[in-house]
Amino acid sequence: MSFSKAQTEAVTHGKGPCLVLAGPGSGKTLTIVNRMKYLIEEQKVRPEEILVITFTKYAATEMKNRFINLMGSKKLPVTVGTFHGIYYGILKWAYRFGPQNILSEEEKYQLIRHVVNQQENIEIFDEEDFLQEIATEIGKIKNNRLDIETYKSTKCNAGAFRDIYRQYEEERKKERKIDFDDMLVLCYELFSARADILKMWQEKFQYILIDEFQDINQVQYDVIKMLSAPQNNLFAVGDDDQSIYGFRGADAKLMFQFKKDFPGAKQILLDINYRSTSNIVENALKVIGHNEVRFDKAIRADKQAGASLHVQEVRDPVEEGSYILDEIQERIRSGVKPEEIAVLFRIHTDARPLVEGLLERQIPFQMREHMPNIYNHFIAKDIRTHFKMALGSRERQDFLQIMNRPKRYIGRDSLSGRNVSFEDLRRFYCDKEWMQDRVDQFEWDLKMLVKMAPYAAIQYLRKRIGYDDFLREYAKERKINAGDLFEVMAELEEAARPYATLEEWFTHVEEYTNTLKLREKKKELNHEGVRLMTMHAAKGLEFDTVYIIEANEGQVPYKKALKEQGIEEERRLFYVAMTRAKELLKIVYVKTKNGKETSPSRFVDELFLV
Repeated sequence: MSFSKAQTEAVTHGKGPCLVLAGPGSGKTLTIVNRMKYLIEEQKVRPEEILVITFTKYAATEMKNRFINLMGSKKLPVTVGTFHGIYYGILKWAYRFGPQNILSEEEKYQLIRHVVNQQENIEIFDEEDFLQEIATEIGKIKNNRLDIETYKSTKCNAGAFRDIYRQYEEERKKERKIDFDDMLVLCYELFSARADILKMWQEKFQYILIDEFQDINQVQYDVIKMLSAPQNNLFAVGDDDQSIYGFRGADAKLMFQFKKDFPGAKQILLDINYRSTSNIVENALKVIGHNEVRFDKAIRADKQAGASLHVQEVRDPVEEGSYILDEIQERIRSGVKPEEIAVLFRIHTDARPLVEGLLERQIPFQMREHMPNIYNHFIAKDIRTHFKMALGSRERQDFLQIMNRPKRYIGRDSLSGRNVSFEDLRRFYCDKEWMQDRVDQFEWDLKMLVKMAPYAAIQYLRKRIGYDDFLREYAKERKINAGDLFEVMAELEEAARPYATLEEWFTHVEEYTNTLKLREKKKELNHEGVRLMTMHAAKGLEFDTVYIIEANEGQVPYKKALKEQGIEEERRLFYVAMTRAKELLKIVYVKTKNGKETSPSRFVDELFLV
């Protein structure tokens, strides 16, 4: 097998530190496995002295398999694993940890939930999201070795977060459990405290190779620096332009720190993209070139120009869905396998109109991640209950759900029995004329709703019944952004547009919900169909054809992420999405969404700057 000049230089690097900048499709896995072979066969390094670290079990398994194939199916004792797996192995040896000491993700969330529920004065808008965000922040503190005393949470006030963190740690230690982040922190503490143990592991692993180095966090990096000393035979392969996990604690700046910590380190650029056509490579470089904090790279494509990059403007998400569906069907007719087609989006909710269209046209598809069902949101449940009551339901539970959304001052004590009637309510409030007026209006509104199509009924609910006012008060009380709630409301309103009656809308919601549940159950077994995934999930994958949808300002870059991670990480994410395509790349943006005008992403504009 022939290598490029840069690949050969990387494979045959001798002793000492080396930083390999490996762009998309540049053959980094090929380079790593051939370096392992070179070390064993040419440098006479014992296989057990080689440690290869990557970030996912999937990547570690692929690396092992490719190495075994390269070595003619010989199984050599090279250690290949993830950071967590390797560091846990060291802790297992040192502390006799076993599976019983590992806090599973489910146990971790139960513990955080238990701790959060004991806190006073914390208003939680969406428990699942809140717990996820608290877990992420706990991980960020551990992974970056931050000081809990000075850390400012973005999810609750600093004092409340410190209490949650300390109580979580106390409960965890009491049960003698460690979470995934502790595997890293405890390893760092062990090596810092025990020079003899560190020396033993340093002597065991003489050569260390790291894949996806741009995803490393502070504590992982600190342990690797300790472990690779004193020889510093550290071979780090990564691409700063593909560092997209800042929200998990990854720090792209550590790639720049590498040259400071290892002053004599060799730097090699794998400068040929073997994956994508020249047009795709050149346009992707146009975008990423706007980032200021990056290694300067002259990358070229091995392939010819190929099809031109196509940017498509459509009216709204519905038209976008139809356009993409037509495109997919045309691509499949031209001989491309559905599995070789991917639709990428920034956040899950962007995919809803497309998912509905795929189900309608019976085009097979698979989603790599769990897709939240918008109809499970509390706003959708409120709409559903209003419609249900408009169609005649008088169940107590339904009354309780919406009787004060918006505020009508109806008390729970006015509802007697499993079913409630407006006549009973009027009798209960017979001495309060102003309350009788409210009850009359409530009943009248429901009678109006039943005559309307769902789209008009939601508008009536928002403006005439006053549900928008309720959402503003709800957001104010819980100190959350009302705009986020109105986005959900507008999304539900648009989704209701095609249906003529409330019954039709109910049927659609039920079918959509059941299909999502079914797909979730079959996800592990299903390997067929068009791939739908977020840009984050697409990292490391490649497809013949890629469609990027909702390439609008506010979505890409995502306005929430801009505040936390900044514009450069969002641009890197768009670059990752573009470079998944081998032959055809199309980017689509909408002119209006949820009745509002929108503009194309600044990254789309950057494609047209000279």
